This record gives sequence, structure tokens and C-alpha cells, in this order.
Amino acid sequence: MTQTKNFPDAYTVENIEDHVGRVFGPSDPVTVDQERIQGFADVTGDQQWIHVDAERAKTHSPFGGPIAHGYLTLSMLAAAQMDLGIVPEGSKGVMNYGLDKVRFLSPVPSGADVEISAVLTGVERKDGNRIMIHSTVTAQVVGAEKPALIAETLAMAFS
Repeated sequence: MTQTKNFPDAYTVENIEDHVGRVFGPSDPVTVDQERIQGFADVTGDQQWIHVDAERAKTHSPFGGPIAHGYLTLSMLAAAQMDLGIVPEGSKGVMNYGLDKVRFLSPVPSGADVEISAVLTGVERKDGNRIMIHSTVTAQVVGAEKPALIAETLAMAFS
């Protein structure tokens, strides 16, 4: 993701519209190790062997080993967006509002490092000093050619 436009230095609730197109990130890499994958499986009940049985995945998986759940990768986006600063200064709070589109494009192998980037794609002012923040967020395995995941996310900020 390349930033081609000059944006104001400050990123606030007052000038958020001026930042549409701004790239946030990439994040610091996060290692998606087998312990994290198993923890996600335990919490969600998704114990499919391709995620949690390393020996079977090494011999039977088309990926040569266990991979993270797609929804595990998706669940990493909210925290990463907060860390990247997509919530503008002057917000009193923010909450996930939803997703418009999600695509799982390539697997995240156990042990892989994942970076997350976001592009502010739109802003809608709502009643009650609320701001709908539209973003396209990409999770990328470090060194991989294709993203692991691309999602159009929605967040509601309160000012």
C-alpha cells in the first residue's frame, strides 16, 4: 500500500474527511504460533485437524503443516487498527460496527509473522456526534506474495 497524497499532520474528528485514502501501517509483525491457534480453537470449538493436529497437517494438508483459522486472522484486525491509530484524536470511544466484505486469500501457516495495514476509505457523520469509519484492512504474512486476508471494516467512533 503506497500513500500518494499529502495529508494534514493531525488526524482528528474535525478533519477526518481530509484523510480518506490515508494508509495506516503496516503494524509490527505478530507471530501466529501454534499456541495462539490452539487457544483460538479452544475458545471457538473449531478443532478441525488442519489447524490443531500438527502431525496430521504435515502429512495430509495441502499446506504442509497446520494453518491458522481464517477467523483467527480476522479477529486480529480490530486490535491492529487501534494500534495503527485509525481512531482519530478527539474520539471518546469506538466500537466495531461490522464488515462489508471479507476475503480469505491465502493461508497463514503456524509460526508465520503477520503484518496488518489499513486504508481509510470513507467517513460518514451520524447523529449524536458519531462517525462511521470505513476501512480496507489487509493482513499479510511477512514475505508472502498474496495477502492472507482483505476486509472492508466499519467502526463507529464517538466524539
